[in-house]
Amino acid sequence: MNRDNLELQDKKTDKELYSYQKGAIDQIFEKFETAPDDYHLLYQLPTGGGKTVIFSEMVRQYLKTHKRKVLVMTHRIELCKQTSVMLTSFGVTNKVVDSKANLDDQEDYSCYVAMVETLNNRLNDGILDISDVGLVIIDEAHYNSFTKLFKFFENSFILGVTATPLSSNKDLPMKDNYSELIAGETIESLIENEFLAHADVFQYDMGLTSLEIGSNGDYTVKSSEDLYSSPAMLDKLLEAYKKHSDGKKTLIFNNGINTSIMVYHTFREAGLPIMHLDNTATKKQRKQILKWFKDTPDAILSSVSILTTGFDEPTIDTIILNRATKSLTLYYQMIGRGSRILNNKSKFTVIDLGNNNHRFGPWGADLDWQTIFRSPNYFMDRLVDDETIEGQFKHEMPEELRKEFSKSDEVYFDIKQVYKDATFKGESSKVVLERSIEQHAKICIENSEDLYDALALAKLLGGDIDVRIDVYAKCISKSTYNFLSWLRDDYRKKLNSYLRVNFDEVFEQIHGHPPED
Repeated sequence: MNRDNLELQDKKTDKELYSYQKGAIDQIFEKFETAPDDYHLLYQLPTGGGKTVIFSEMVRQYLKTHKRKVLVMTHRIELCKQTSVMLTSFGVTNKVVDSKANLDDQEDYSCYVAMVETLNNRLNDGILDISDVGLVIIDEAHYNSFTKLFKFFENSFILGVTATPLSSNKDLPMKDNYSELIAGETIESLIENEFLAHADVFQYDMGLTSLEIGSNGDYTVKSSEDLYSSPAMLDKLLEAYKKHSDGKKTLIFNNGINTSIMVYHTFREAGLPIMHLDNTATKKQRKQILKWFKDTPDAILSSVSILTTGFDEPTIDTIILNRATKSLTLYYQMIGRGSRILNNKSKFTVIDLGNNNHRFGPWGADLDWQTIFRSPNYFMDRLVDDETIEGQFKHEMPEELRKEFSKSDEVYFDIKQVYKDATFKGESSKVVLERSIEQHAKICIENSEDLYDALALAKLLGGDIDVRIDVYAKCISKSTYNFLSWLRDDYRKKLNSYLRVNFDEVFEQIHGHPPED
């Protein structure tokens, strides 16, 4: 789809609609006219595409042409308020049904905006009259909290809107509650036509096999906290930030409050401007923190899940996924927080520290939402597990360490391939580690003047050795803690011994002359 088709405009106010938004409204209204009154329709549009604008204009048009009322449901109080403001900007007078609302004047309104739990209580108490509601709009429809209210609206047209038509509970697929999906513009098209910013993604190969999966199908907070609160992971996060986002406005997503607090302290100690926000903050604290984040050009905000929906800050330059998730919806929501376009912003940075890009593919890839809607289990079951993802990694020596081996053209050694070759030839698996030790010794000698230099470099290879031992243990299907521990120690001893015995000979092979005395 080209720019002319999307009618790119220089400036857009709340009341102006792009052609793709008008097209969506026409498609949905066509269903109003042809489908039964109690039809359940789902509409998908990426985060940043303007779902609230679309359904606000729909409410306006619906109330002009129908004599029935409209109810808009959200799952968070912030979304309630934002939706009410947007509807008002479209000229729709609306009543927010929150826990403090006085409903004595409900007859004066033709549009209600309500949070799902509050509405459930009001309906069960019989306080709100919904007998004349013809259209129900459900924002963020992939959340399952809404389904318990469907019984109250058996004669209403229900329109669910979401960026990801994949249920938050795999046991309650959306196809069971909605008859049809209309898929809107793709992320790729919205980027191409300058409605969304382009994501530059930097992904790090992460070892996540210690993470556990909970009853909701996603990684547990506890196992995530154990991994991501470790000094090594905090150092990796800080290093990634400094390399790709230093001085830029950054939003960090964590899985667990303790992790986020540890991130806060780590960045503070590094002298960086950071604040932490989670759902225990008061409204006043939250408001102050978000104002600081908005007003501070190089602000860093470490958060826990609460900023995934209903939060728009177009000045964000970088999103850091300091967590792994099995939820496609959450993956898209987190990255979507950085995709808002701004006058001088056409791209943003994503730093992935959870193998999420490996798991789901790039943000904005052309997903077949119709297939995902009809066969969610088929899609979820095809996601690659962590062990398989990590099996594809090519371990790279950290940049600082690589400088110590600058005279070596190649420092990588493919344990898995060498194991396959040895097995094919009928050799003992022990030759794999022998060849690995020889290669480690060679790169130490290549970058040394004498034996003592080489032994000092060998000491620096601890992380590299551990990675090779882990891969080797998987190859031979033997990975008890004691066995791995013994292998690591034995490898180090044999590497040092090899260097002492063979240094002069290997040095001469490499340089064409013996080492100087």
